[in-house]
Amino acid sequence: MAINVAINGFGRIGRLLYRAAIETKADINFVAVNDLTDAKTLAHLLQNDTVHGRAPFTVEAKEDALIVNG
Repeated sequence: MAINVAINGFGRIGRLLYRAAIETKADINFVAVNDLTDAKTLAHLLQNDTVHGRAPFTVEAKEDALIVNG
């Protein structure tokens, strides 16, 4: 059974937590991300990390939502 998680702040740590959960196929359902930045910018930052490189999953921004592996 998946655990529902909301991320308050999608900065470096929030993005790395999200990325680690996706890459390890953790049983986590991310239901919300709270950040001041628009979805398009968040999608770009999640997809392209300067230290870890490009994410091995797809990220798409739609209005106020992020679609990952969708």
